Amino acid sequence: MSALLKNRTASAIPLVLLAGIVSALLSGCQSISILSDDQPEHMVWNSKPVTIESHDFKLSSGQGMVGTLAVISSREDDTLSDIGRHYGLGYNDITLANSNLDPWTLAAEQTVLLPLRFVLPEAPRKGIVLNLANMRMFYYPKNQADTVLTYPVGIGRQGWHTPLGQTQIVAKKANPDWTVPESIHREHQALGDPLPKVIRAGPDNPLGSYAMPLGFKGYLIHGTNKPYGIGLQVSHGCVQLYPEDIEILFNKVEVGTPVRIVHQPYMVAWQDDMLYLEAHQPLDKWDKQQKQLQKDIRKKLQQLATEKQVKVDWSKVERILQRADGVPTPVLPNSADLSELVADAMELAHPDHFYGQPVVNELNDNDWSILAADFENETDAQKLAAMLNHQGPPIPARKVAKNGGFQVVAGPFKNKKEARTVAQRIKVNFDMDVKALDPKQASRN
Repeated sequence: MSALLKNRTASAIPLVLLAGIVSALLSGCQSISILSDDQPEHMVWNSKPVTIESHDFKLSSGQGMVGTLAVISSREDDTLSDIGRHYGLGYNDITLANSNLDPWTLAAEQTVLLPLRFVLPEAPRKGIVLNLANMRMFYYPKNQADTVLTYPVGIGRQGWHTPLGQTQIVAKKANPDWTVPESIHREHQALGDPLPKVIRAGPDNPLGSYAMPLGFKGYLIHGTNKPYGIGLQVSHGCVQLYPEDIEILFNKVEVGTPVRIVHQPYMVAWQDDMLYLEAHQPLDKWDKQQKQLQKDIRKKLQQLATEKQVKVDWSKVERILQRADGVPTPVLPNSADLSELVADAMELAHPDHFYGQPVVNELNDNDWSILAADFENETDAQKLAAMLNHQGPPIPARKVAKNGGFQVVAGPFKNKKEARTVAQRIKVNFDMDVKALDPKQASRN
């Protein structure tokens, strides 16, 4: 293994990489202003084919659950992040439902479950309801009682929790600039990654292209330049959406739209003569309340069962609570278990290209590059390359067979300055000392 990894063992690499991507996804908010009306540049992605409902659902009176489960067969070099984003799922949604799969190194022909069935939170169906426990937003448009839109979100990390309670959208701002709060200045300074006082609208702005301040001072609903942090606790308290989702939401909601933020890890619904339970692990802030929360949901299940004159399979309830994978599962005796739900799920065709999936350009003789790491194991090399490709902004990288092992090479970069800037990002986010290579050095490597 390369000395670039500071003597870490091969078995430790996945943990290092996971820590790296979480660190790289951390982004801030808290203060915005509009300093320019110019549109920032946007990366143009392939259009998303309509294959299944993932955002907009029709609601009938009393309906407590929307959507359907689906599956897709993976191809080599797919990632769960790319699949999840394409179908309107966050990192938590797709990885919890597929805990048997490696998120970054899928093999060909693996069955990937798309958990596109959602129990609606217990809250007034008005405006925006955000459930922190499953990192998902539900929007009930004004004067459309038969419609709900749902989007995955990224939320505040430990120490910067997104607050609970009732508030509202107080403003809407396109192409916002970010005035960096002093607390975040200090944090980045300690990491060796100092920030300017103001980050202008554009690809380096963590607010993305749209922001909607809330009545909670310093908190916003906004986009992101780190889309693969959606479905993770990565922000400084704000609520982040995929760039394509925030654009739709921004154009639909009005100033004054109510916003209710709840934490409901366990939810139930009665649908099609069946009782369902959706379970998530409580967020760390509420971890000590887990026993009481589970006691409360058992009571609610019993109340619904009595009302509907049915019996509950309590052993199945316990398995679902233990599994906590976010997949709504029936709990009546002899009802389908998870394997049967997967077997009966709608099978989707694999698109030619997932929406937003990074495309890595070839390295030419005149390009600068970075030798990120050497590995004996191909899987570890592929994992690091995939994680670099999914940074924000992306760092183009690929694995290369070399001398019986594998290298991860990042690039192409236009010049020495760009290569050094990216090398510093890799050092800060992954704690790896890497070196920018000029074209001559790269050819000798």
